[in-house]
Amino acid sequence: MNVNPGSGGGSAQQIKLNHHAVMAKLNEVMHNLERLQLNPPAQEQLGRNKLHYTDAWIQREQNIHQILKDYIAVVEKNIQDTKANVEALKQQDEAVTKS
Repeated sequence: MNVNPGSGGGSAQQIKLNHHAVMAKLNEVMHNLERLQLNPPAQEQLGRNKLHYTDAWIQREQNIHQILKDYIAVVEKNIQDTKANVEALKQQDEAVTKS
């Protein structure tokens, strides 16, 4: 978005939406989010250890993976909402420009 001060002594400002730049940045964020992954440790790598520490570590790893999944879902939803809002702003700008 570009913000230009209005003419005259008032505090009016004109905000212009650079739709292409905003959508490109949102697509870049979505692409980077898709690349975000954390592979769980392979169970066969853990061997047959039945120590309290091992159980706690496995539980912690599962929690971390769930948090990451939840985070990705929230960010994806935010990106979708932002894209929808940008589209709505673009349509409003076009409607104002036509009238």
